[in-house]
Amino acid sequence: MFYKQYYDSPLGQLTLLADEKSLLGAWFVDQKYELHGFETVSLREEDTSVLQEAKKWLDAYFAGEDLAPFPELAPQGTAFQQRVWDCLLTIPAGETLTYGQIAEHLSCKSSQAIGGAVGRNPVSIFIPCHRVVGADGNLTGYAGGLDRKSWLLAHEKRR
Repeated sequence: MFYKQYYDSPLGQLTLLADEKSLLGAWFVDQKYELHGFETVSLREEDTSVLQEAKKWLDAYFAGEDLAPFPELAPQGTAFQQRVWDCLLTIPAGETLTYGQIAEHLSCKSSQAIGGAVGRNPVSIFIPCHRVVGADGNLTGYAGGLDRKSWLLAHEKRR
């Protein structure tokens, strides 16, 4: 069974998706790849403990408060995507890495492959794909939109 709830953030509504024990997705409502892989499954619009925990974490994040551990994450993706997403979880708030640095860290020869995996991250904000920038430090590609990416980075630096 899959459960869906909406969360009103300062950047617009997020769609949160969970099963009984894990958060599977967090997308901005108009984001590229929203609900990717779950388009044809039955989703119950019902609150669960996982979704409550996710919303509580988001409340603290957007309020600039200390963050409790977030719910268990279970993003659906290939083994390569999982490796990239795990790497994203190591980037501290307020800091960034380039696609090339992640490629080097993962012994991957293609920054473009890294970019593809980063762009398909189904758990926005929790898995901080917004902390990945271009080789020159400029903001590039964010499925939720560059304005949101800029806002998230500035918000984290203020903390």
